[in-house]
Amino acid sequence: MAGPYDLIVIGTGPGGYVCAIRAAQLGLNVAVIEKRDAHGGTCLNVGCIPSKALLHASELYEEAGHGFAKMGIKVAPELDLAAMLAFKDEGVTGNTQGVAYLLKKNKIDSYRGIGKVLGAAKVLVTAADGTEQELATKSIVIATGSDVAQLPGLEINEKTIISSTGALELPSVPKKMIVVGAGVIGLELGSVWRRLGSEVTVVEFLDRILPEMDGDIAKTAKRILTKQGMAFKLGHKVTGAEPSSGGDSGASGLSVSIEPAQGGETQTLDADVVLVAIGRTPYTDGLGLAEAGVAFDERRRVAVDAHYKTNIDGIYAIGDVIAGPMLAHKAEDEGVAVAEILAGQAGHVNYNVIPGVVYTFPEIASVGRTEEELKQAGIAFAAGKFPFTANGRAKVNGTTDGFIKVLADAKTDRILGVHMIGANASEMIAEAAVIMEFGGSAEDLARTCHAHPTLTEAVKEAAMAVEGRAIHM
Repeated sequence: MAGPYDLIVIGTGPGGYVCAIRAAQLGLNVAVIEKRDAHGGTCLNVGCIPSKALLHASELYEEAGHGFAKMGIKVAPELDLAAMLAFKDEGVTGNTQGVAYLLKKNKIDSYRGIGKVLGAAKVLVTAADGTEQELATKSIVIATGSDVAQLPGLEINEKTIISSTGALELPSVPKKMIVVGAGVIGLELGSVWRRLGSEVTVVEFLDRILPEMDGDIAKTAKRILTKQGMAFKLGHKVTGAEPSSGGDSGASGLSVSIEPAQGGETQTLDADVVLVAIGRTPYTDGLGLAEAGVAFDERRRVAVDAHYKTNIDGIYAIGDVIAGPMLAHKAEDEGVAVAEILAGQAGHVNYNVIPGVVYTFPEIASVGRTEEELKQAGIAFAAGKFPFTANGRAKVNGTTDGFIKVLADAKTDRILGVHMIGANASEMIAEAAVIMEFGGSAEDLARTCHAHPTLTEAVKEAAMAVEGRAIHM
């Protein structure tokens, strides 16, 4: 039996590898267990990183074909999909190898295989060839992430009915794609393939897109995405998909059945590919947690206390397997917190300041509470809103779609939420998160000097608009 270790982390996604590194920095003897050939989990291998590579490449392709001419740049872009996918893979390899380097640098032992908890002090690692090895440890952190949520009636084969993983590997551009689910993953990957030439229709059970985001933002996003060419069937559900001989790409296609969410007449849509993007579920299968007595909540997530400890001493959990938004940066912060707790420090995560981003174009970013949440909670607030049409940098860049909204407590002026849709929103949201982390007010943000000309001036103007004193509107 190898060990004993102070800590074994099962899973090396953003939560797991960050937890391991922070624990090693604090002097703990650490090992990690990873079932994939490469570290980084879903995020680095088949999620955040490869999807952003394709989003970036496809944005440039569309800009070259439709935006360069008005700037005096004449080009006729030609899509080389194989090269674009290779560009994506190169980025993935660089990131996963970087994680491997960091683990080695911090003297963390790495085991390849499936980890199974054999109690609070022992883990069994089963390698791909069936070889088994037991590891002894003082503490275990479950950081195994999440898996694709399945939809009855649509069996994923990663060829015609695909998950987000398959959407990163399509060998050709489908003429028609149906995306099931108008959440972050569906809109991002749908955007990629629409830019590359696919007719994309999004089918969503609810009567709006992006259900977790501010309603004002979601409404604007739908209008912009529709203008770009994406079609929406809101308030509908997909009930099945059957092969048809009339595929638009020349090969066998699909006949997809949809009907109103509350029931009604069935409608049929043709598609070459159906992307199932209805969310993700915690990955806990085969970990031996139930056998070890670990408790789960009503949604099959690992139940933990405020210090990420399960009901079993010595076993902890972070990231997508516990409650909260399934976001890589949330998992990272939890990984740091639990490592510090295990080292005797006061690890903590402020769940009121966890940014969320949708990497469409324009980007969508949010932190804190939405208008709907504040109204439901009965909290009086003041709102300041500023459009990018009134921002000098956005005007000269030709990126005037969208706006920024600041929500502040009506009595204290403390910022409760910031929501934005516009170019570079993913970077600008950090400013809002920082000031909220320190309990800042709209006045604080309004009186902070911002460089000119920048898109971030719109953040300042939105804060000024809380008191009705925006200058350029």
